[in-house]
Amino acid sequence: MNLNIKKALKIILPLLLGVFLVWYSLSKVSIEAIWGYLQKSNYWWIILGLFLGLLSHLSRAYRWRFQLEPMGYNIKFGNSVMAVFATYLINYTIPRAGEVVRASILANYEEVPFEKGFGTIVAERIADLIVMCGIILLTLFLQFDFIYGFFAEKFNPIKIVLALVVLALLSIVFFRFIKKSKSKLAIKIKNFINGLIEGALSVFKMKKKWAFIFHTLFIWAMYVLMFYVTSLAIEDLEGISIGAIFIGFISASFSIAATNGGIGSYPLAVYAAFSIFGIAQEPSIAFGWIMWASQTLMVVIFGGLSLIYLPIYNRNKTPIQNSKSQNLTPKT
Repeated sequence: MNLNIKKALKIILPLLLGVFLVWYSLSKVSIEAIWGYLQKSNYWWIILGLFLGLLSHLSRAYRWRFQLEPMGYNIKFGNSVMAVFATYLINYTIPRAGEVVRASILANYEEVPFEKGFGTIVAERIADLIVMCGIILLTLFLQFDFIYGFFAEKFNPIKIVLALVVLALLSIVFFRFIKKSKSKLAIKIKNFINGLIEGALSVFKMKKKWAFIFHTLFIWAMYVLMFYVTSLAIEDLEGISIGAIFIGFISASFSIAATNGGIGSYPLAVYAAFSIFGIAQEPSIAFGWIMWASQTLMVVIFGGLSLIYLPIYNRNKTPIQNSKSQNLTPKT
């Protein structure tokens, strides 16, 4: 397949899926019903959720500086913050293009070579992935009886155990095959896995590794709290269990990868998780839309302002001047 066609499909397909999921969710719960829930919401909880989301973004921007300092780059906090918000905004248009823009902003305004800036972003994503896996394991531990009971009702427990055993055996066979294989695909997979391990271990080589770990945990704690406090704004979700919050959060987080910024998929992912706990469809989807819309509005406002203000903030150092100086030795 032509390379340009592949690139176009990567952009168009998530957008089409998002549009379809928006239509599908609104066919389940009308705009009028969602608006009704919004009108009856306690706005203070929504505002608190926005504040917690803002704290997570600021923490992410501050954490980035810990990764760049060992390489000799002391970037301005303002540039880091605006780069982070620009990333989120751009990702609503073209999936993963935001990371490229983020590294480019540092290259333009902070004299950080693109490949080094992008490398820190990849390492950062690895750290986030590890924490996300930790949240999943914690949820499985806290809600094991409930989750097992739910699947035991739907499926034969013996079949579940057999499926897990088969999955474990296939995984062992797969990794042994990848380890010995010399094919291009196997080499790519090995390099990817080695990159994940190397990126994860690189955190412990930082001078401020504990500060980095603290901010990583803080970012995800804010994400979970943001999800929880926003749910308190919906009267029909009063008394929601911590298990529903964790599983809803995990489901919603994965939905963001399905479409651009989770458009359309986010409310349905929340409902899919909440339905396990017997929570009604209408308040679940309405909460998903309110949660997604409030955070998206914040990203659109701050991301747009960041893109406008970046050249003003760096008016004494133009992008052209910086691009010429990227080959110079970094400042210490």
